[in-house]
Amino acid sequence: MIFNTEENQDPTLDMGPTENTALTEHDGPIRSMSRTQIFTLISVASVNFGSMICYSILGPFFPNEAVNKGASQTAIGLIFSCYAFSNIIGALLMGTYIVQIGAKFMLVSGLFVSGGCTIMFGLLDRAPSGTVFIALCFIVRSIDAIGFAAAATSSIALASKVFPNNVATVLGSLEMFTGLGLILGPPLGGWLYQAYGYELPFLVLGCILLLMVPFNIIVMPSCTAAPSENSFLQLLKVPKVLLVCFFMFSLSSGIGFLDTTLSLYAIEKFGLTPGYVGLLFLGVSLPYGLSSPVFGFFADKYPTSRRWFMILGGLLSGLCFCFLGPAPFLHITRCAECIIK
Repeated sequence: MIFNTEENQDPTLDMGPTENTALTEHDGPIRSMSRTQIFTLISVASVNFGSMICYSILGPFFPNEAVNKGASQTAIGLIFSCYAFSNIIGALLMGTYIVQIGAKFMLVSGLFVSGGCTIMFGLLDRAPSGTVFIALCFIVRSIDAIGFAAAATSSIALASKVFPNNVATVLGSLEMFTGLGLILGPPLGGWLYQAYGYELPFLVLGCILLLMVPFNIIVMPSCTAAPSENSFLQLLKVPKVLLVCFFMFSLSSGIGFLDTTLSLYAIEKFGLTPGYVGLLFLGVSLPYGLSSPVFGFFADKYPTSRRWFMILGGLLSGLCFCFLGPAPFLHITRCAECIIK
């Protein structure tokens, strides 16, 4: 998508460079930002933060709550995975029709839908156990994901256009808010659940998301879009794009695997409360949030380092998962059990 801001934008921001200009200019650090850039950064950061806290808040308590409502381990895993699947489908659809819908309207409407669905998800404990509860979880969670797909698609496209020469630095910095959502979601959700029950974590989060709607209406600059000549399917024909998609799929799958299994294992094996289970998720989210802007800065300053970040990051993640189990071929399971006892 190619975005052009309207004529009433901040005069200090040059929104006129073409795609070729954006690609040929040298990436460098952001020296100063205009008012439009600051507002765009705040808006996209709020979307990243809200999306991740909405995703991660379930980890410490929902699997145990779902088991009590008659859901199996497989059903719980599918409830978590339907969010990501619907997000993918929603992102493809929103990317196709963002020109017709409009970037700003897509962003605020997506936040509104997600906020409403989050509140509705908090009321599902009143639903009958069994099939009805599971079906409602799938429906509400899927619509929630489509709402955030709309907000995220438009916000990232706008950020890439507003900061054409610092995309890696800006997106890396914004990932800090993604990490912040991952950091605050589990402990906040676990503590609210432990203190006030199932409904309050979702009611609080849903109200925050709804408050973000008028906030983004005010601060987000209005933009128009022109259709791109390339489609997503054409991008998938590029080997490098497929490789990046494979990396993102693999690493995201690892995080999703922990969401569905870690809380149940910690509660059953160690007798931890949901509040303490939430703190366990900090082991993933805290380093992620702190390191993202650093890697984004170096990726902009040293473009040749990007492929090595991908390779070394993937190897390190795989090695850590081998020890997390631990993997049977390491032959350390029995020793670990002795230490626990």
